[in-house]
Amino acid sequence: MTTEERIRSRARELGFDLVGIAPPGSLRPPVRSIVSVAMNYHAGGPALPCGGDLRGRIARFARGDDYHLVVGARLRKLCGFLVECGARVARPYVDAGPLFERAIAQQAGLGWRGRNSCLITGGFGSWVVLGEITTDLALRPDASASGDCGSCEACMRGEAACPTGAIFAPGIVDAHRCIAYWTIEHRGWIPLDVRPMLQDMIFGCDICQEVCPRNRAPESVAAHPEFAPRPEIGAHPRLLPLLGIGEDEFRRLFRRSGIKRAGRRGLRRNVAVALGNAGDARAVPDLALALRDPEDPVLRGHAAWALGRIGGSCASDALRDARACEEDPRVREEIFAALEASSAAGQQR
Repeated sequence: MTTEERIRSRARELGFDLVGIAPPGSLRPPVRSIVSVAMNYHAGGPALPCGGDLRGRIARFARGDDYHLVVGARLRKLCGFLVECGARVARPYVDAGPLFERAIAQQAGLGWRGRNSCLITGGFGSWVVLGEITTDLALRPDASASGDCGSCEACMRGEAACPTGAIFAPGIVDAHRCIAYWTIEHRGWIPLDVRPMLQDMIFGCDICQEVCPRNRAPESVAAHPEFAPRPEIGAHPRLLPLLGIGEDEFRRLFRRSGIKRAGRRGLRRNVAVALGNAGDARAVPDLALALRDPEDPVLRGHAAWALGRIGGSCASDALRDARACEEDPRVREEIFAALEASSAAGQQR
């Protein structure tokens, strides 16, 4: 076996579904090659919540263990193998560092870039997470992958397209308009005009992938067990328990989970927005409690917004009670606006 064949074989033994080799591109010496790998994270199951409970959506990549941990552990073992093959340099990367991972994956033959900017592979669609190793081994690169979306614009046009319009040109995504940004990376207050577009998504977003015809192949329904939804949370968790979750319970439920990137405060804020978008009066008592949370003004403000969206006498009573004792000026603004929204909703009924 050649060194390249040995590396591919070892990578598959370690659990990587796809592996290829790319040239170093603009990386400086001693880097002479890049090993690119991918793991399928699609664990099957419906895209939308089922049943009558108030439930939210978690992006498929975050339903199990944090992919940074899963891929990183395997990459470190593969780095050890590269050293056995004679490498003096073998550095692993998982969604970090000065690497354009999707471009590298395409150069390594793993897949091609779709209109939604995701890497689309032949066997798993875009349901893959990526990793790379830079090395001083002079490896023969694989042929670059090619492909295109043809006339399909499902992720960009129509009712099922990206609701925030983040995909503003083929293959180009405004990251700061993406639902994944607002529910994961953004800290603090979510703008009023953005909140309705988040729908029931509380961490990440899969819309541009769910609508992609390339993701409907049966091969994409077998994932690694590490990426399976956690039994206590599921793919579509119940929202009300998460709205009131304590710090200790948050750490227990989301140990080794990527959802910790949003933090307890970010998650509860997102849940409040999802409940407001659901417009279900069953959420009013829990939102009224969140409206009195002494530690988190951002949660209080988003809970007020949600109560205004739901409307009704109970929601209005909770907002008026909170108005009488709220001291934070931003939260007070949210409460006054919510009372107006609740009154308008009542008149429309």
